[in-house]
Amino acid sequence: MEFLLSLLLFFLFTSRLINAQGPPSPGYYPSSRVQSLGFNQGFRNLWGPQHQSLDQSTLTIWLDKNSGGSGFKSLKNYRSGYFGTYIKLQPGFTAGIITSFYLSNNQDYPGNHDEIDIEFLGTTPNKPYTLQTNVYIRGSGDGTLIGREMKFHLWFDPTKDYHNYAILWDPNEIIFFVDDVPIRRYPKKDDATFPQRPMYVYGSIWDASSWATEEGRIKADYQYQPFVGKYSNNFKLAGCAAYESPSCRRAPSSSPSGGGGLSRQQIEAMLWVHRNYKVYDYCRDPRRDHTHTPEC
Repeated sequence: MEFLLSLLLFFLFTSRLINAQGPPSPGYYPSSRVQSLGFNQGFRNLWGPQHQSLDQSTLTIWLDKNSGGSGFKSLKNYRSGYFGTYIKLQPGFTAGIITSFYLSNNQDYPGNHDEIDIEFLGTTPNKPYTLQTNVYIRGSGDGTLIGREMKFHLWFDPTKDYHNYAILWDPNEIIFFVDDVPIRRYPKKDDATFPQRPMYVYGSIWDASSWATEEGRIKADYQYQPFVGKYSNNFKLAGCAAYESPSCRRAPSSSPSGGGGLSRQQIEAMLWVHRNYKVYDYCRDPRRDHTHTPEC
């Protein structure tokens, strides 16, 4: 019995040690294949200019009780590409607050738009941030959005340093990366469940108290203002603009083979993240009406 208890403790210790070391290497680093550019080379302020500042190294956006936050938008709209940024999140009480980096055409198709999201859902002290990935396709035609959310905790503290978060969107798949580790792959199964219209790249910070933290049970508390999002002035935009030739191929490949998909090593890293840090999958939610998400 004592031997079995010792063996169990050994496995628990080993498991925690492996988890603390982070995921296995993906063996391929698409961010290294994309040239960096500064904020002014690729973006402009969209709203809240008085709550946005830019210096040589950092774009800072913030939210307080006197503002609706701040957001920025790419100069071009794209129909495919690799889009990445380095973000450092605010520690402490950030419940109700969303810090984001995403693709959307909501200004072109209000109520019927496409979107690919990386959103950090604010939290309370001593609880981890949740990274929410999401895909919208044409709403549902009546102004109702059908989300395809997959949520994760992270294997590091995102408030301690900058980390790279990226979306690779090509005609056949969408892959979400964290520090070049693929955390989610959303393949195209048919035209109805895959975004194909051009989108702009956005970043923002805003109050989403109605749903962001514990399904809206904990609201933003402005005694902790300002709420700040920091983006390194080192963006990665490698995409085909809407007006370019259909033969345009500018984004790095998703895998070392150059043929799309993920390598075995990348899949192993992604599965490690799913086993240890995935906390929600819309396809496995019994509360959802899956007739609206046939890809499940």
